[in-house]
Amino acid sequence: MRPFDSLDAREILALAISLEEEDARIYEDIAEGLRENYPDKAGQFSRLREEEDSHRHRLLDVYRQRFGDHVPLIRRQDVRGFVRRRPVWLVRPLGLTAVQREAETMELETKRFYEAAARRTTDTRVRQLLGDLAEEERHHAHTAGRIAATRLSEEESAQRKRLFILQVIQPGLAGLMDGSVSTLAPLFAAAFATHNSFDTLRVGLAASVGAGISMGFAEALSDDGSLTGRGHPWARGTICGLMTALGGLGHSLPYLIRDVRVATWIAVTVVCVELSVIAWVRHRFMDTSWASAAIQVVLGGILVFAVGILIGSS
Repeated sequence: MRPFDSLDAREILALAISLEEEDARIYEDIAEGLRENYPDKAGQFSRLREEEDSHRHRLLDVYRQRFGDHVPLIRRQDVRGFVRRRPVWLVRPLGLTAVQREAETMELETKRFYEAAARRTTDTRVRQLLGDLAEEERHHAHTAGRIAATRLSEEESAQRKRLFILQVIQPGLAGLMDGSVSTLAPLFAAAFATHNSFDTLRVGLAASVGAGISMGFAEALSDDGSLTGRGHPWARGTICGLMTALGGLGHSLPYLIRDVRVATWIAVTVVCVELSVIAWVRHRFMDTSWASAAIQVVLGGILVFAVGILIGSS
């Protein structure tokens, strides 16, 4: 790795050509990654790619006139002082904010390079070109910053909502339903069988944590998201597992109260709140009518609750 100050004019131009080629390919990868979910934003990154190609052609023209046709391969990793770039453009699905920030960093870094290179160059034509490119890279940085701030089109908004439902709402709702409903039977069975808050709390904690781990792994292993667009499997698994555990812990923690009857009434109230939240989420995000969502959730909760009481009282 060489220090920047050791490069001559020929090597500086070769490095600039390499930088513009790399940036153009990165923007093309970003555009391709955004095209499915953010087609308008993908078009904007494609235009940035075209401008980077234009910069490369201008640099090549000056290089050929000064040094001939052979361009030595000098890459950013060969020169000390460049920031290592994280390959966020290889992640799928792409996050709009993440690539916007990365694009801003790329452009600001390239702008600083052109400014430093222009100060070290004595050739007036090369100096003018590098100065012009520095100014254009500054505008690119502002453009990249505006891309994420631009209002999404109707199609992109619908696509973002669909992805949010697939990647967050569905696994979270599945976990909350399982944690809120499946843990009712063992919890209230323990309460009516032992009449002891501490024993009931231990059963509830075990059921909640166990269900959270089970549901988390089941969700993570069910689909890698490559074809369905449901996102990273372990992100979905984490969401599902945490919501499962939370659903069970909500009506288990009241049994920290020593009086088992008071704790049970509080737990029943918490269950009603949990089932109401589940019904609201189904209505809000899953296009389920209020009546249908309430009947499905409440009926299931009542049946499981009744099973727990019958088994605990027998």
